[in-house]
Amino acid sequence: MNGRIFFIGLRAALAIVTVTLFVTSARAQAPWEKVLYSFNGAGGGWPWAGLVFDTRGNLYGTAAGGASNCAAGGCGTVFQLSHKVGGGWTYTVLRSLDAADGFDPYAGVIFDPAGNLYGTTVYGGAYGVGTVFELRQQGVRRWTEKLLYSFNGENGDGGNPLAALIFDAAGNLYGTTGEWGTNFDYYGTVFELSPEAGGGWTETVLYVFNSTDGSQPSGLIFDTDGHLYGTTSGGGAYGYGTVFELSPEAGGGWTEKVLHSFDGTDGAVPLAGLIFDPAGNLYGTTWQGGDLTQCDGRGCGTVFELSTNADGSWTETILHSFDPKCHNDGVNPGSGVIFDAAGHLYGTTVYGGAYGYGTVFEITP
Repeated sequence: MNGRIFFIGLRAALAIVTVTLFVTSARAQAPWEKVLYSFNGAGGGWPWAGLVFDTRGNLYGTAAGGASNCAAGGCGTVFQLSHKVGGGWTYTVLRSLDAADGFDPYAGVIFDPAGNLYGTTVYGGAYGVGTVFELRQQGVRRWTEKLLYSFNGENGDGGNPLAALIFDAAGNLYGTTGEWGTNFDYYGTVFELSPEAGGGWTETVLYVFNSTDGSQPSGLIFDTDGHLYGTTSGGGAYGYGTVFELSPEAGGGWTEKVLHSFDGTDGAVPLAGLIFDPAGNLYGTTWQGGDLTQCDGRGCGTVFELSTNADGSWTETILHSFDPKCHNDGVNPGSGVIFDAAGHLYGTTVYGGAYGYGTVFEITP
């Protein structure tokens, strides 16, 4: 249980308190920031997940707390920011979550092709350890919630999902649970939710972590062959987390393979998911590790690459080890990285920088 408290507490520490827009029109011009909305608690609070756009340019996200339901801080919301005629944005609560349907959505939402939203909650539901939900639009302003699945936690199906979901081409949902597994182990799972012909969804546990191969997994991505990739923030050969692959078997089932175990010197505690480059190499960040002379011997975090070898193995390369004493470049990257068209990587750190409140960084090959 202590691992769960630490993990969720660390994730919650990454919360952002405003929704902002950061625009850079050209390198020669100074970037500018504009606050689109400041949360006041009544309509939600503590949003730490990312946002998604719809086809009309409206923004959607989750707030882990706030709103009127639940005592002591609220149960959280799903919200929309829509364009006003003449400029500005309108904030709308699409759903104020409650204990029955799930509460504390630490992950963001995703769209299906029909424009419905899907997300997860860390707590609540039938057994108290989290849910998967759908928000379906009914008319212009009305959204209805449907509870797709309540995690049990004690029967091996996982609990406390902290990462966002993804779809496959057939419309199945995939995700991870940060805790639970079999025999009350707190290592986490990878699961699939498949829509049933007559309505409803069926959950299938694809893999249960056992600590030696990782624990507390984060978000997933697919490759072009239908394999799943992700990170775990703990476990592995050295206890500092892993990068893993799940491969579908011909007769059903999935096989897990640890691609890399972090040992501290090459990174530690990866909290975010991964991205691919066009050549099939993987990129990500670690919260700690790297240069262990920094950050009281824990390391300040890294940006890393995993590249494939001819024999099927993977080689890890540290692209950057954060060094605030020498470069003032930030401490503790808690989110992943993204590419621009030129192949440069961009990301954020939670702490450090000129004022101690984090940085936005670019890594140029």
